Amino acid sequence: MTEGESQDWTVDQRRRIEELIDTYRQAMHDVVDGLTEEEARRHLVPSATTLLGLVSHAIFFEAVWFDQAITGRSYAEIGIPDTVDASFAPPESDTIATVQAAYRQRWETSRTNLAGLRDDDVVAGRGERPVWALRLQVLRELAQHVGHAEILREQVLAARTR
Repeated sequence: MTEGESQDWTVDQRRRIEELIDTYRQAMHDVVDGLTEEEARRHLVPSATTLLGLVSHAIFFEAVWFDQAITGRSYAEIGIPDTVDASFAPPESDTIATVQAAYRQRWETSRTNLAGLRDDDVVAGRGERPVWALRLQVLRELAQHVGHAEILREQVLAARTR
């Protein structure tokens, strides 16, 4: 890597963080592609975690940090579950397609809520926090949960060949 290349990567930190968030969003969205509804809801670990549940949970935490933390709206007003645990359990009426569509809509709502905010602006919907901290929180959660999802997907696909 040349000196210019390393500088290019660090010049616009906000843009780079947004790119990473979008990359992980897409990975989370796509983790259920090509699976059956049963495979997407299959429990492979002792917790309630499933692949579809991870996508549902991503909707939840993005709504918490990029909606409630900015707007101050309640969970009910946003339309998300009352608890973190409940966010991992999409209703039986939800399908892969409906959860993916809801996730894509959440991205758009997040972008709208963040529009016009500078990273050093402080929002107070969940206590005072700078916008940069919200972005890093969502990035951290996405990276963590995409890692979980990739392992679960690998298990689901491996089970097909047994």
